[in-house]
Amino acid sequence: MLLYILELISYLGTVIEVQHYMKKGLTYILIMAMGLSAQAQLDEYKYVIVPKKFDAFKSENQYQTSTLVKHYLTEYGLTAVYDDALPPDLAENRCLGLMANILDDSSMFTTKLKLGFKNCQNQEVFTTREGKSKTKEYDAAYREALQQAFGSFAGINYRYRPKDRETIAMQPLERPVTSVPEKAIEAVGNPAEKEAAVVQQQERAKEHVVEQKSNLEEQLYKSVEPRPSNFQKADTPAKAPNLTGILYAQPLEGGYQLVNSVPEIVLKLEETSLENIFLTHYGGNNAMVFKKDNLWFLEYMEQGEKKTRELQIKF
Repeated sequence: MLLYILELISYLGTVIEVQHYMKKGLTYILIMAMGLSAQAQLDEYKYVIVPKKFDAFKSENQYQTSTLVKHYLTEYGLTAVYDDALPPDLAENRCLGLMANILDDSSMFTTKLKLGFKNCQNQEVFTTREGKSKTKEYDAAYREALQQAFGSFAGINYRYRPKDRETIAMQPLERPVTSVPEKAIEAVGNPAEKEAAVVQQQERAKEHVVEQKSNLEEQLYKSVEPRPSNFQKADTPAKAPNLTGILYAQPLEGGYQLVNSVPEIVLKLEETSLENIFLTHYGGNNAMVFKKDNLWFLEYMEQGEKKTRELQIKF
């Protein structure tokens, strides 16, 4: 009887373990599927517009939400802009961008939110999974919930691909008015004169094929002769600077530069609308430097994984 009970316990333990790994695997698959879905829907848009004040909040950039949303979107390769600083092409055509919004469903004890993205026709294009946090401090709670919501972007490789591409059919080039008509060549009786006329036509054609305009919207066509390429080899990824020891902050216009004891510049900090939060670059990627509990931290991405390290900064 005892042996039977032990075997039953072992069997139940195995079943529970299998269910645990199946649940983790299913969760991973769902996250990846959401990432692919996000990419398919976001690739059609060039920008994401981030409001300085989300509808769910009373004040501008409350709980650092605007700064964090813009930062995380940039980390995933999207071009995020604030709603009061639109680039010229987006200001002229709002359909180039999506409007981000925080859908806040928080309760008294739990912070819960999703991110929604609408197009210029106010249609919902994509909504993230729900992010949750039970942290009591609001700033930390919204940061944690936003990080979870942005898990829906895991695995995306965003690249702007316009949905509607204009294609212009190539039209036959207009004949140069100075060329000799073929019928005129045939009418030449003397073989020598006929050959000279053919050569003359070929030479004149070469003169005009270098650069001509077609009769469709003055589209410019150029010679197919080989030309030097302007292509330049991409720079190798920036090597992550050494951030050990005390870093000294030197004021710059719009921010600071951090210098170590060598001395060498290791980071440049760009000011945001929030106190003690700066945008920067680290290891070739976008990153953020912020102060928490009187300590400075660097938050960055490394091989697709979010990491945080403490810094010793002296202002």
